[in-house]
Amino acid sequence: MDFNLNEEQRQIYAYGENLAQTYDNRYWLEHARSHTFPKDMFKQIADDGFLGLMVPEEYGGAGLGMTEMSLFMEGTANHGIPLLMMVVGPCMSLSHLSSHGNEFHKKELLPAAVKGDIQFCFAITEPGAGSNSMKISTIAKPNGKRFSLSGEKTFITGADVSDYCIVVARTKAHSDVAKKTDGFTLFVVDLKAKGVEMQRVNIAIPLPEEQFTLFFDDVDLGPENVIGEVDAGFSILFDMLNPERIILAALCSGVGRFALNKAVDYASERNVFGVPIGSHQGVQHPLAKAKANIEMASLMGRKAAWEFDNGMAAGASANMAKYAAAEAGIEAVDAALQAHGGAGFTEDTGIYELYPLMRLLRTAPVNRELCLSFIGEKVMGLPRSY
Repeated sequence: MDFNLNEEQRQIYAYGENLAQTYDNRYWLEHARSHTFPKDMFKQIADDGFLGLMVPEEYGGAGLGMTEMSLFMEGTANHGIPLLMMVVGPCMSLSHLSSHGNEFHKKELLPAAVKGDIQFCFAITEPGAGSNSMKISTIAKPNGKRFSLSGEKTFITGADVSDYCIVVARTKAHSDVAKKTDGFTLFVVDLKAKGVEMQRVNIAIPLPEEQFTLFFDDVDLGPENVIGEVDAGFSILFDMLNPERIILAALCSGVGRFALNKAVDYASERNVFGVPIGSHQGVQHPLAKAKANIEMASLMGRKAAWEFDNGMAAGASANMAKYAAAEAGIEAVDAALQAHGGAGFTEDTGIYELYPLMRLLRTAPVNRELCLSFIGEKVMGLPRSY
């Protein structure tokens, strides 16, 4: 599906096929089952210049946009290589350090991150706040020009393999702000700094990226750690959340397409009662319906990416894309499992492991109910539901 793409974008979309010649779905599955980060594959991605897709050329990147990052993510997922660290690092962290970071971030951290010498993760979720970001309580108390960061973040993807984390914290207490969106500041935090500890969250899903809870105990931060302006970080935060939804829509679309392609191959070759099982409508129609939904979700994701790249309000399309792609991804993997019969649940097939990932992405990082509430209120004009 490469209509309306220029030659560079087609090459980015096709990169997944090239990467899979060396680091294929079996490689991803090995690391997913052992919860081991695929360092060699990420080094290859870094060497090929894809960690800096959204970083300006002056800082070592490619100077491209959300469209290209989505094409990269969907193209790799098309071949059974879903990469969550690309979401929290190159998409959510590096691109926004490029836009809102200070000179230290841009001239020191970005070039190293583009080369793959350092990695970033992203921390907003808290045990007591969940999806209600207004209620986060992690606070960076001002002390002259410095800050003391204390609090707890959870479900932080890839913290164990990251060097730095972008942390969303309060610099003013809830009671000290006129508007509930005031008083937020984003910080770049060195995960080796004194006062930072992490604890693994044991997730029952085979993934190469693990989840962690981060604890901050009076971590000393200075002006060099601040992203953007103190107390005015909420607008930057929402600049980060739409790309997260767009790129995860691309991932879901690609995984669904990968599962369906495997199902088509199997259903075309597997003969029962003298005919391929794919000739039966009971097998064929669920796969065809899932295919239609995957391709529609993919198109909505591309619309959202285009809007974002052109400075338009992308919230509506981003939420629609995330909702549609997660639902379509689950449907596609489920249809592929059913087409494979018992074989779909064997490790040799590698289909079943994709289901819990798709099911996770229905719930996280933004659940489908919040996507639907956004669409109902912000797009359709219905009364606020929460």
